[in-house]
Amino acid sequence: MIRITREADYGIVLMTALADGQPCSATLLAQQCRLPLPMVSKILKVLARAGLLASQRGVQGGYQLARPATAISAADIIGTLEGPIAITECSDESHEGCARQEHCKVSGHWPRINQAIHDALQSISLRDMSRPDPSQPLQFSSPFTGR
Repeated sequence: MIRITREADYGIVLMTALADGQPCSATLLAQQCRLPLPMVSKILKVLARAGLLASQRGVQGGYQLARPATAISAADIIGTLEGPIAITECSDESHEGCARQEHCKVSGHWPRINQAIHDALQSISLRDMSRPDPSQPLQFSSPFTGR
């Protein structure tokens, strides 16, 4: 099973809560999203350091998106909170080699699969994720079938 971490899942939930463009405090976001405040604060700081969120101190302060919701993708959020998207260790760009690589008949395919997953996540904007569930499931073109 391919899974994102709880931190990345919460990050997407928090970012969708901010997609309306209104600043919001960490405390209010934690309450609205029913998430633990320490985890919310940690995630918001990481997203702000990465330039996905802007923060402002003061009574009217809080966190808000640093760019439009249409310009932030699911891949941006997951990549910020989890690091580079890599389905296997050998498909990670920073991977320095595998002891089994010279005998592995599938290693050349993992980068293609990894790229397809990254492209799919990149194609889903925060704006898309902040809208109600679509009536039709998302359709992706397959690099394997050319559709």
